[in-house]
Amino acid sequence: MSYTIKQISIFAENKPGRLAAIADALEEEKVNIYAFSIAEASGFGIIRALVSDPEKAYKKLTDLGYAVSFTNVIGVKMRDEPGGLKDIARIMGSAGINIEYAYAYSGKKEAVLVVRVDQVEDAIKALQAHGGRLLEEKELA
Repeated sequence: MSYTIKQISIFAENKPGRLAAIADALEEEKVNIYAFSIAEASGFGIIRALVSDPEKAYKKLTDLGYAVSFTNVIGVKMRDEPGGLKDIARIMGSAGINIEYAYAYSGKKEAVLVVRVDQVEDAIKALQAHGGRLLEEKELA
């Protein structure tokens, strides 16, 4: 069972309309965006997203001239109430695992924290050892 999820990262100029153009391109390909975050750096944006078909998204966006890459992330199910994030962060910190970045979403039965960590397999083991519930890629749909 694999708990890593393929995330796409799209590098785009930080200009009005860029996000709409990317969303439009994905809609044309019938690729659903489950979660995303945007970070700004020196006039460019990095859009990180979990999508229904990463390969199709990659092809469409690179064909349009965007720089796109893949990153393996972990989706950690957490309590959608005060303290939910603290529980996960404490497990990672106690195991010596650095969270490089994270974003979360809620709206189903529970919240999910999407994390990029420096030690993926160690993070999975630490979370499972402490009762952490991990999201499988197939659960995104």
